[in-house]
Amino acid sequence: MAYLTTTGSGQPVLILKEGTSRSRGKEAQRNNIMAARVIGEVLKTTLGPRGMDKMLIDSLGDITITNDGAAILDEMDVEHPAAKMMVEIAKTQDDMVGDGTTTTVVLSSELLKKAEELLDQNIHPTILVSGYRKAAQKAIETISKVSVPVDINDRETLLKVALTSMSSKAVGAAREHLAEISIDAVKQITEQRGDRKLADIENIQLVKKTGKSLLETQLISGVIIDKEVVHSGMPKKKETAKIALIDSALEIEKTEMSAEIRIRDPTQMQAFLDQETKMMQAMVDKIKAAKADVVFCQKGIDDMVQHFLAKAGIIAVRRVKQSDMEKLSRATGGRIVSDLEDLTAKDLGQAGLVEERKIGEDKMIFVEKCNDPHSVAVLIRAGLERMVDEAERAMTDSLSVVSDVIENSNIVAGAGAVEIQVAKELRKFATNVGGREQLAIEAFADAVEIIPKTLAENAGLEPIDIIAELRSEHEKAKGQHKGVNVFNGKVEDSIEKGIIEPAVVKEQAIKSAAEAAAMILRIDDVIAATKPKEGPGGGAPPGGPPGGY
Repeated sequence: MAYLTTTGSGQPVLILKEGTSRSRGKEAQRNNIMAARVIGEVLKTTLGPRGMDKMLIDSLGDITITNDGAAILDEMDVEHPAAKMMVEIAKTQDDMVGDGTTTTVVLSSELLKKAEELLDQNIHPTILVSGYRKAAQKAIETISKVSVPVDINDRETLLKVALTSMSSKAVGAAREHLAEISIDAVKQITEQRGDRKLADIENIQLVKKTGKSLLETQLISGVIIDKEVVHSGMPKKKETAKIALIDSALEIEKTEMSAEIRIRDPTQMQAFLDQETKMMQAMVDKIKAAKADVVFCQKGIDDMVQHFLAKAGIIAVRRVKQSDMEKLSRATGGRIVSDLEDLTAKDLGQAGLVEERKIGEDKMIFVEKCNDPHSVAVLIRAGLERMVDEAERAMTDSLSVVSDVIENSNIVAGAGAVEIQVAKELRKFATNVGGREQLAIEAFADAVEIIPKTLAENAGLEPIDIIAELRSEHEKAKGQHKGVNVFNGKVEDSIEKGIIEPAVVKEQAIKSAAEAAAMILRIDDVIAATKPKEGPGGGAPPGGPPGGY
């Protein structure tokens, strides 16, 4: 409908064009809250080791089976703008800390549910938002207070963190194997910058190949290049290799403008061709002079250059991605050279072995046994394509949490323990704040308890009994690390049981959930322009409806 108003003289004024829809006040708030809560309800049943999986089928019929929050929301085709905001916070959580996406969305959904109850009691959204912000700040302080510093060289603790992150993934008996690989991989790429450690998991290459089993997933001390050797006459294997990294084409450059060469004598023609050959031979001589026996080229390699390289016994690979070139540089210690004239022995990288291998149907080049590589690769194997994908998601989560602990070196008790402690502290804090904001802070405390409650529900336990027992344990002097053991239904010390998570994951989850809830609560008017109807040519049909009506 079009939105009209009238002037003092009764003249109608068109404000919003025909077809615009508008909802405002309580109706707009309820619609937004409902849309965001639906996303939370979808993910709720996937939380924890006893969570269920979702099967997602896209428009092309491709199937994804997972319980990874980020993957589910990525595959879902969400339409409602408030629901899209929930997808965005999950993406932010994934980008920032790599884990805890389901926790973030479920918590945000519960915050909105509790807020709706207060809105029905005529508490203004601004008061709610203010209370939620204070509560989030207090929650982060509490997480910091109950977190436990760890020694990043304590492999056992890192293993527990990695195993906790994969506890809900369908990788079964291979969890320990994958966890060990993720610790070795992150430790290898960790670097010291000033007084802090940095572990950028972008430097860990994950290569998926169907076949064999999950237990045959392996860590490569180097890089895997999804290419094959360019010439059949080249060797397929080179030990103690010296590697040249070149990002210019090993070809004779064509002129930019159209040019012609006039040849009046057949010998001139031969001389012209011989000159091209000499130039290509000179390129290969330059590589030989630097004593390189493997060449990775970012651009093309001419057939004649390939021939000369093969004669010299040099392995060559062409059209390597820029990201792979950078990984090769970090792994082998080689310098990427733009001009072949600058190539010297100092620019070469070192690797114990460069070999072309056939993995499944594809040939790949393994650059491994590098000396102290700052970039490594993980070759993920599994008998089923869906399992390879799930193993990759589990591996990504595991790598993320290990890097989080190495960078921040603080952990908290998992299994709902830290959430119950946060809720307890928030209820104390609420009485000090007083006023209507107290209600918002108490609502935040109730909402945070959705995590242990959902863990219990998904395990088939009685959530009310579990929450009551957890609250009782956390009132005791040494009960702050008590969480729910979903396998035996008991309340136990999570840190003793090895259910631990990086503190930074929980902090980011609280921040993201509170911000998303606050943003949705502040909206009281939704004005949506309707999309133009698709005509035969992709737009609205010209000249109105057929027949001139």
